[in-house]
Amino acid sequence: MLDIINHMRRFGFILLVGLQKILALLTSEDLDAQINAVKVVANLAAEDINQEKIVEEGGLDALILLLRSSKNVTILRVASGAIANLAMNELNQGLIISKGGEKLHVMLKEEGGIKALLGMVRSGNSDVIAQIARGLANFAKCESRGIIQGHRKGQSLFIEDGVLPWLISNCNTAASASTRRHIELAVCHLAQNENNAWDFKSSGGVRELKRIADESTREDIRNLAKKTLKSTPFQSEIHAEL
Repeated sequence: MLDIINHMRRFGFILLVGLQKILALLTSEDLDAQINAVKVVANLAAEDINQEKIVEEGGLDALILLLRSSKNVTILRVASGAIANLAMNELNQGLIISKGGEKLHVMLKEEGGIKALLGMVRSGNSDVIAQIARGLANFAKCESRGIIQGHRKGQSLFIEDGVLPWLISNCNTAASASTRRHIELAVCHLAQNENNAWDFKSSGGVRELKRIADESTREDIRNLAKKTLKSTPFQSEIHAEL
């Protein structure tokens, strides 16, 4: 009952204050107002009931703009987390957000959001990087599900934007266990797309997938990597490299 009340309060807050007004504060010249606004958006984005509205009202665009323009570590961390929240569950991962039928991760690419997330790595802040890794893992899961279910074909949008080399280079060196876990998950999900086979071979991704299967500290991730190695459509390429 308490959860339902909390959901209603959050949704009521959007209706009362107006999401557009909150999003407008993301471009405020007042840093405190900007930080408070992005925190509100991130919290709202964690709730299924708010996510579609946030995207429809331009929230994703506003968050991406923050990633491109802000140098404040708190804003970078929270904005990255908000984007990750928008793809944190199966319901929203299949969300259609435009009249053209584009999904959230497609819009993220078209607006330069993927490159913006990777660009934030330069901040060097471990909390920011952890949120980036979480966002990439969520979107990689979203994309792999779409491919498996036949809703999408072709090479991963993440590979097109250079995500795989970053994942591989940081998979076993990331500072925190949480970051490593999310990077490992992203690698496993990207490996499920047969159109990514050449990139996995040429970048050392197959070796990294094998390492994850053998050495990941999480049993569920080890099992996912093993399952991917056994069932992936480009198994011949994996055996050739191993």
